[in-house]
Amino acid sequence: MLDRKLKIVADENIAYAVHFFAALGELVLLPGRSICRADVQDADILLVRSVTAVNGALLEGTAVRFVGSCTIGTDHIDLQWLQEKNVYFAYAPGCNAQAVVEYVLSALRALEVDFSESRIGIVGCGNVGSRLLRNLHERGADVVGYDPFLEGSNLPLVDFEAILACDVICLHTPLTKTGAYPTFHLFDQAVINRLKSNTVLLNAGRGAVIDNIALLTRIENHNDLSVVLDVWENEPAINGDLLVHVAIGTPHIAGYSAEGKLRGTEMVYEALCDVLGFNHTVAPVVLGGDVVPYRIFVDDAALREQYPIDGPLAFDRLRKHYKPRRECVVP
Repeated sequence: MLDRKLKIVADENIAYAVHFFAALGELVLLPGRSICRADVQDADILLVRSVTAVNGALLEGTAVRFVGSCTIGTDHIDLQWLQEKNVYFAYAPGCNAQAVVEYVLSALRALEVDFSESRIGIVGCGNVGSRLLRNLHERGADVVGYDPFLEGSNLPLVDFEAILACDVICLHTPLTKTGAYPTFHLFDQAVINRLKSNTVLLNAGRGAVIDNIALLTRIENHNDLSVVLDVWENEPAINGDLLVHVAIGTPHIAGYSAEGKLRGTEMVYEALCDVLGFNHTVAPVVLGGDVVPYRIFVDDAALREQYPIDGPLAFDRLRKHYKPRRECVVP
């Protein structure tokens, strides 16, 4: 990419960033939410997670020629702008899919959902949703999916109306505002009001797929839904009243497994090496920690305890200092 030493600016919360990227050039670690144009003015490479908006406002006039996001989503990235400016982009689709599946299974177990007696609908059947669908099917669950982009697949897909009639609805879509099937506020007041009583509604995709104010209105008026939210509108400044009313609330950590974080960083590292023409020579990472089934109420309790005191600071603190759990086959 360059003859001189590379400058790499990276979100300080990227797992194993020093291990993978320090040998490639000058590595500068910064808080992801506060990265600004001045920080990347003379940087060649920008590495982020999901909290940094990467667009022309950030990168216009800078030296950045490679952007990597060590996450599964791209809604924080202006892909069109990067393409127009010939900036390389890489991300890590599917890196934490297993972790999110284990999160969902833990939540459904905690709510005592009987897989043999419930119809489960999955909205969004990409890397995460399709894996969850297959896992639930193998457990004997009556499970269907909705994904208009997968017509003709061999998955048991139904229309959106059929999903709304399910006993359990799990959301695993990207956040989009344009195109034929935008997902922003897909679950708006009208849709939320149509959910039958005792529906379990779980969102581990993107917060704004659900209109959080509309959801709070339904809960406050009827209190007949069991809601699990790992993602929220306006993170880290989430709706504190909604947190009080949900059955389970966590600080956007569904995919925070040690394996998932490692895969995300490794996938972007390999893409960068390919662009630079370098060999993938980094030493293997040895993961520690106990391999035990995930217990979701620990994270729920931490958010409920700390958010009323420190608000958005608590949300980000819980994420920053989260001890990644090991992936484990859920019984």
